Amino acid sequence: MRKPVQMVQSRSTYNVYQLEMTHQEGTNFCYVIIDKESRKSAVIDPAWNLDLITRLLQTERGELVSILLTHSHYDHVNLASPLVMMYGCQVYISATEKEYYQFQSPHLNMVEDLETLIVGNTGISCFSTPGHTIGSMCFLLDGCLFSGDTLFIEGCGICTTTGGSPEDMFDSLQRIKLVVPPETCVYPGHSYGKEPGYPLKYLYQNNIYMLIENKRQFIDFRMRPGQKYW
Repeated sequence: MRKPVQMVQSRSTYNVYQLEMTHQEGTNFCYVIIDKESRKSAVIDPAWNLDLITRLLQTERGELVSILLTHSHYDHVNLASPLVMMYGCQVYISATEKEYYQFQSPHLNMVEDLETLIVGNTGISCFSTPGHTIGSMCFLLDGCLFSGDTLFIEGCGICTTTGGSPEDMFDSLQRIKLVVPPETCVYPGHSYGKEPGYPLKYLYQNNIYMLIENKRQFIDFRMRPGQKYW
């Protein structure tokens, strides 16, 4: 049985904690990155269960300095403002996402593609991956990719919401294949049967959206009638 909070990665400079956030609308995964030396911390896509985040930070002596948002949908951002009020931390979202959807949050910072954020001694690369929304962004660390609703272990995000685009999604997935090392572990915003944390090379062989190399075929399949959320 999956634990609501568990450490899923321990790398040279940081640890990653996976938080399963359950709500009547569904289940999300939120991730907390804690720099080992400084204890400075970042939370990715905080939503639904505030106590899980605050208890983890207290237990692990984490100092929350950054909130990283993969996109602006409510089920990924609804705890951003409460956390800012509690910790005085900064919030980061892609400039395109903020401007297109007019997203608002206290202490909001806009970031660009390939910009690097520093949390203690840990670097986090901002990686533009539109498709689910116009300004979706993944966050890439040494050994980990936090992919929001761009890439799931089983599939990819829907492209039918405002600002979504199957053409952009195809290009984003191809870019991930080109740039991200295949040993990198993928941590998405949702699970549809598979646990987060599979290496990207597993998805190359088992995720249909990563297997389709023709853009027209990809678009037709992603936009098929009765399409699933993944």
